[in-house]
Amino acid sequence: MSDSDACAILSDALDGVGTGFLVVVTGAGVSHASGIATFRGTDPGAVWKRDVTELGTNRYFQEDPAGSWSWYTSRFDIVLDKRPNPAHHALVAIERWHVARGGRFLLVTQNVDPLHERAGSERLVKVHGSADRVRCSRHRCVHAAPHGSLPRADVDMAPFKAEAVAANVPRCPSCGSLLRQHVLWFDEFYDEHRDYQWDRVVDAAQTMDTCLFVGTSFSVGATDLFLRGGLMAGRALLAIDPGAAAAPHPSVTLFREASEILLPAVCERIGAQPGESAPAGREP
Repeated sequence: MSDSDACAILSDALDGVGTGFLVVVTGAGVSHASGIATFRGTDPGAVWKRDVTELGTNRYFQEDPAGSWSWYTSRFDIVLDKRPNPAHHALVAIERWHVARGGRFLLVTQNVDPLHERAGSERLVKVHGSADRVRCSRHRCVHAAPHGSLPRADVDMAPFKAEAVAANVPRCPSCGSLLRQHVLWFDEFYDEHRDYQWDRVVDAAQTMDTCLFVGTSFSVGATDLFLRGGLMAGRALLAIDPGAAAAPHPSVTLFREASEILLPAVCERIGAQPGESAPAGREP
């Protein structure tokens, strides 16, 4: 379909939600225009084209804490300096527009970058954790799962960055145990930390009226939950992914336009005005 057709169809679909429950699920593709590589995408920097998924596990952290910290530090130092792109701003505008007309809204992101928050998203769940926080690896510590964490900016990273060895891996200020990334690893579960808000995510998948997927490859549990929930309940399902060869299911309306172009155009058509983001930096 043409860009104008895509804009019209998506605008009408969002307008048609009325005062219902609109859920948006975002993946790495929404942040690609901000300079952050995807994971399973077609871009040359896609993370899993270079690194096996076993690096993102608790098992690897336990075997090689310094190696785990080195891999994440090299990526997160880049991620945390990025700014929101027009797609992030447009989603904020859509949230405010929908809530203002009495609708219920939730944005569920698989991304650990802080760009949705920096753009101004408020009804937000970061189901895979956040790159700007860390937590203690020792169970029952105040800074550990199921509810504790620390701002990454509060951790002295200088010794580890000067020499990335096990002795310099950052430690918990409360108990002295090793700190770890505040992210969901591949050998962990969604309900292991309250910040992932898995109960809220499950409820949204069961009660939503319309779900818009933006920049996701439908390769993780969260997207599968919303896809299956929407199909079983006969809900409206839409997806924006310029690199997709096909929709994940015939019932999903696929838009092959870039989200940073299509979503601002949709905002203009429905009368939702994107705002400004907070300046780039370690804390939104």
